[in-house]
Amino acid sequence: MSGICGPHRLQTSTPERVRFHHSANVFKSMATTLGTLSYGTDVTIDIEDAEHFSSYSLSLPLVGEQELSKNGSVVKSNRDQGVIISPNENQMLAISGDCRKVQVVITRAAMRVSLESMLQRPLDMPLRFEPVMDAVDGASASWWRMARYFIAELEHSNELYKQVAFTRDIESSLIKGLILAQPNNYSEELRNVLGVKLPHYLIRAKQYIHDNAREALHLEDIEVAAGVSRFKLLEAFKKYFALSPMVYLKKYRLNAVRQEILEHDSVRNISAIAMGWGFTHLGRFSAEYRKLFDESPSMTLQRNEARRMRGV
Repeated sequence: MSGICGPHRLQTSTPERVRFHHSANVFKSMATTLGTLSYGTDVTIDIEDAEHFSSYSLSLPLVGEQELSKNGSVVKSNRDQGVIISPNENQMLAISGDCRKVQVVITRAAMRVSLESMLQRPLDMPLRFEPVMDAVDGASASWWRMARYFIAELEHSNELYKQVAFTRDIESSLIKGLILAQPNNYSEELRNVLGVKLPHYLIRAKQYIHDNAREALHLEDIEVAAGVSRFKLLEAFKKYFALSPMVYLKKYRLNAVRQEILEHDSVRNISAIAMGWGFTHLGRFSAEYRKLFDESPSMTLQRNEARRMRGV
């Protein structure tokens, strides 16, 4: 579980009764994990190293109950009410011995990439959700029904769900659906931003970058593709993305490298992948990758390979 969620401490007064069971599948595009989890006895999950807890962990009991302690308050969770454990926050989750729950784990990097795409700008603070997630009414209940549907399908037969071309959009829908369904510190901005359409010349420039990201692109090329002056192009990228066109290109390439590492079934040369996406200075690439995703490229590869070997 530390490999999936990040470092945490498991405590129990009856270690001899632990009957840990975790059944899950991973959508490879952004490493989202869906499944069921039980411990067989009363346990407490303590997030000590909140800074390095690498994922958002959402859980909804099918039977039993759990309690989330955070900022001096305690939230009860049962089949009608799920909870979200977020990174960068100290919290403790007490799980009853009879609890069997649905669990969805979304990496911090995937959540950030999706939210930045929706906001059309980089994040200036970590994404934080309201910890209680209604499973009976409203948009959050719809999200839980969708998650449980995909978990049931994966348990029944995952042949179709092995196809990344199919699951990529499902995974994106799960992540974006969560961001829209569950109140968070970006909800108000999202409501304002999503009603705004990009200028047609900015759409052309963005599409040109996506289509030619493996090539040696220059600002002049993007300018010609957009069909506007450099000043207008730079102004639009700053207004809608808070990035220059070339920084936007770099972030797109970094995300493409990460996706290729996650989607591949066997160990590959990271340098070859990076160079295939236009990175010629590998030391700088590694530093920029770590800055964006909070882990090195080799850590992404090792974690993905460990999951593949476990058959998760």
